Amino acid sequence: MADRPLHADPTAAPAGGAGTGPAPGARRDDPAGLLAAAGRGDRRSLARLLTMVETGGERGRAVAALAYRSGAEPRTVGITGAPGAGKSTLTGRLIAQARSGGVDRLAVVAVDPTSPFSGGAVLGDRVRMQDHALDEGVYIRSMATRGHLGGLSLAVPEAVRVLGAAGVGLVLVETVGVGQVEVEVASATDTTVVVVNPRWGDAIQANKAGLMEIADIFVVNKADMPGARETVADLQQMLDLSGAGHHPAGGHGGAEPSAWRPPVVETVAATGDGVADLWAAVVDHQRHLDETGGLAERRRRRLEAELHRVLDARIAAEVAELARGDLAGVRQAVLAHEIDPYAAADRLLGEVGRRASTGRHVSVPEPPDR
Repeated sequence: MADRPLHADPTAAPAGGAGTGPAPGARRDDPAGLLAAAGRGDRRSLARLLTMVETGGERGRAVAALAYRSGAEPRTVGITGAPGAGKSTLTGRLIAQARSGGVDRLAVVAVDPTSPFSGGAVLGDRVRMQDHALDEGVYIRSMATRGHLGGLSLAVPEAVRVLGAAGVGLVLVETVGVGQVEVEVASATDTTVVVVNPRWGDAIQANKAGLMEIADIFVVNKADMPGARETVADLQQMLDLSGAGHHPAGGHGGAEPSAWRPPVVETVAATGDGVADLWAAVVDHQRHLDETGGLAERRRRRLEAELHRVLDARIAAEVAELARGDLAGVRQAVLAHEIDPYAAADRLLGEVGRRASTGRHVSVPEPPDR
């Protein structure tokens, strides 16, 4: 399924409905059958697929592989910022704006902290988006790490692909904060929106290096509060100091015609003021990516980074398994100064390679049915 630009005129009606379900006799653990049902609009099948991806294991890998081979790539918008910035309320308003702007099917992936008790999402941002609960064109999912090998940085893009394969054209990825994981997840999107509040100057100074690198659009939310204009001016000054803006591939550059300067949009999410301007900025950025070739370049870089993260996670899991079992003596040899850490690492990696060549690898346990 080819991308449909956000700025294109809508030509398709919403797909499926709540009453459409899996084919008679379809197994609830069959990825192909569930994906076909999800494409017809069955929410239970889509929820089941996302749970499989989120929890990992062999079933999760099968779902992720099926979604990847579909070639479906939804448009993605990441929304990040400090806790309390009003991201969830703003996301709810943006959903309404997107729907009225012609987006027939969209989803929200709300990245929440993981509960130490249930392994599920803690905040449950869906509670703050209940205005869209009855909209068949909107699907909202809170997501936590659970058992996924590699954590959120791998689980989220796989979930996005599943949504795309199910026919969702736009996915909003909202994170809980501006920590390393949250920024990494939010920036792994086509357009990244960074939300700040008035008088956030100290936090900007502390975080500006990372935020200036990932932001395609800045939003000063709660712009009816004192200090909003000063915050806008601070952001504009920071953009001036950092150069003309991002190149299509996402890096900083000089004043080339193709460079993108992140706009600074003022909003009041509680009332909806400025949300139309924010949506217009998102559409403008997506159009810019289409016209400059930046979209394909960004996605190519994301896939390369994802491959590296998969390799890191797999190798780490294999080495950890070896260190607990067959090669536990290597650790003792290091502690006894019989071999150095580099030699120990070579020995462990050599064993990983031998196991891979014989088809042996760590089997990630299947999660219990939920």
